[in-house]
Amino acid sequence: MINTVIRFVVSAVVLMFVSWLTPGVEVSGFWGALFASLVIAGLGYLAQSLLGKNASPANRGFIGFLSSAIIIWLTSALFPGWLQVNWVGAAIAAILIGLVDAVVPTALR
Repeated sequence: MINTVIRFVVSAVVLMFVSWLTPGVEVSGFWGALFASLVIAGLGYLAQSLLGKNASPANRGFIGFLSSAIIIWLTSALFPGWLQVNWVGAAIAAILIGLVDAVVPTALR
């Protein structure tokens, strides 16, 4: 349970950092980033359930990158009060989140 909480807090901090670095990505504070990371995780799980493991961002292939960008953009479309992203921002955010995700230890992912 604590690992799950840590994972979402780390995801929220990464999302806030990405919004600071990336033009076209805006997050409404820590709570907005935390709720957006919960929605992103839920949509990612749903996409992996429907499309199979090839759609998972963890595979780090082009399909994983594309699904990450679409999930980030879709979260913005569903909850614009928490996260605002354009297509370019979603693509850059997917790249940066993938890079950070590759560096974070597995126990925290």
